[in-house]
Amino acid sequence: MVLTACGTGGAGTRDEGAAQVGERPPTPTASPSPSPATKRLKTAEVVALVKDDPAVSARVRADLKPCFEDTYPVDVSYGNLTGGSSDDLVVNVMTCADGIGVGSYVYRADGKKYQNVFKAEEPPVYGENLRGELVINQQLYGKGDPVAFPSSEEVITYRWQGNRFQETGRVHNDYSSAVNGPDAEAAPEEN
Repeated sequence: MVLTACGTGGAGTRDEGAAQVGERPPTPTASPSPSPATKRLKTAEVVALVKDDPAVSARVRADLKPCFEDTYPVDVSYGNLTGGSSDDLVVNVMTCADGIGVGSYVYRADGKKYQNVFKAEEPPVYGENLRGELVINQQLYGKGDPVAFPSSEEVITYRWQGNRFQETGRVHNDYSSAVNGPDAEAAPEEN
């Protein structure tokens, strides 16, 4: 089995512990419903939020265009990161061609508006809410690395403290160059 790290997000493989032998499988439970105070924004509203945000770089705002028709390269997730009465928005802006993350932002509900409380704009970057903590994945490239095969990544964890995010942990992962390296043969085509 071969594992590769080609995605723009996620925390990689996870060790969930040993399987329970001889016990009944857990009963599925319904996911908690979103906070009633949280309004799900339409994609056009999220795009407008990012484009109108002076904290977002001019480069990201100018490049935020539809990939086709009215489909924009943005991922949005809702969840409580800042302890407010409404869910926060984690917005990731990507490129259309290869899905590389060019900006990751957290917006906190402030009445009927959203306030930018976090930004990361060093591509490739992807942010997500993992159990109430903000996790930023940033792939790092060495000289000559192809886009599909970064040399390493930084996984940075933040927690809301007071009125801003504070870094609480950092993990650096170096990837093997032996798997899918520059001398790897192309995979045979499937019929």
